[in-house]
Amino acid sequence: MNSVGGVRGATRLVVAMLAVSVVACRSTGADGGASSASDVRRMVHRTQVRVPGQDGVHTSRIPACAVTNDGTLLAVYDARWKHSGDLPADVDVVLQTSTDRGLTWSPMRRIIDFDASEPESKGNGVGDPAILVDRVTGDILVVALWSFGDRGWNGSRPGLSKEETGQCVLVRSSDGGRSWSAPVSITPSVKDPSWHLFFQGPGNGITLRDGTLVFPAQWRGADRVAHSAFMWSTDRGATWRVSPPAHPGKAPTSESAIAEASDGSLVLSMRDETRSGRRLFARWRFDGDIAKGSWSPTWAPFEDPTCMASMIRLPNGRLLHANAADPKRRVRLALRESADDGSTWSQPWIVDSGKCAYSSLVAFDDGDVGVLFEHGLADSIGWMSFVLAR
Repeated sequence: MNSVGGVRGATRLVVAMLAVSVVACRSTGADGGASSASDVRRMVHRTQVRVPGQDGVHTSRIPACAVTNDGTLLAVYDARWKHSGDLPADVDVVLQTSTDRGLTWSPMRRIIDFDASEPESKGNGVGDPAILVDRVTGDILVVALWSFGDRGWNGSRPGLSKEETGQCVLVRSSDGGRSWSAPVSITPSVKDPSWHLFFQGPGNGITLRDGTLVFPAQWRGADRVAHSAFMWSTDRGATWRVSPPAHPGKAPTSESAIAEASDGSLVLSMRDETRSGRRLFARWRFDGDIAKGSWSPTWAPFEDPTCMASMIRLPNGRLLHANAADPKRRVRLALRESADDGSTWSQPWIVDSGKCAYSSLVAFDDGDVGVLFEHGLADSIGWMSFVLAR
């Protein structure tokens, strides 16, 4: 049963005000070119959003954020009630909002919640959310993976029903996040029945310049090999279609982030499941009809420890990327900029030198940016906001 209430106590926040100026560097990319970052960067503030045990939640994980058309900051994430493990488990997708760019946050509210007491459901969990603001209508869309029984990454199998495979479910808010629709499974329209599993990125979805809605996606095929892709809707989210895999027949890839390039192509940043220690990128080029595009060869411009990452397009046209800047360990959260649509990237700006994992970037209309990210032992969620040179 879906719940739009469920407030479990107010969130206590700790705000550390920081001011740092950093001069950006230049770096050589995969094709030998160079991309310069902004001339000056400054951290505005850092806020602790979630800690272990807060509101009775054992662990908060998998953050995703977006900004509404009126400037409200939205954060969704897993509320892992009893332990830190992945699905199947008692997990809900929850929401917090901020009207002051992350200085303070509203109490936590559940927005996707299936009955954990249902027999044979193994917690009836739902998690790994991705969020998108429809820039045409202002609606907020959240997609997540629902595991009825053991139907997570390892337990899903061919088929379309909830008893066979994990369900990609979607909820919508048309009032700025105050109320939410009941979850609807879009699995029958996006999953090939031979695949073991299909679900979202997680992280950020985007609205393209022509109004098309896009979420990063992933699936495990009939051979259980993982693939990165994206799904899109041209009817405001009523129906969805899926792209071909970005790296077929080669290295398995999974969690991805997507951004629209200056020429209208789509850039995909992918987690490489071969443990190569590098981040993989590919470009989807199309001429007018997104369904008739094709993927470029992949490139691997910088290090990555096989982890989820985040990427957005800034108002100035540059791309901004966040990931752990290490080939093996989930440490050193880094921001990089690209002035050539992801072909090359600046040297990393390390914004947290400790342990870090999943992240979600967001840009405000005036060009300021923020990142919602896991830190510590991936059991805490923090927020940092930045000013980049215009």
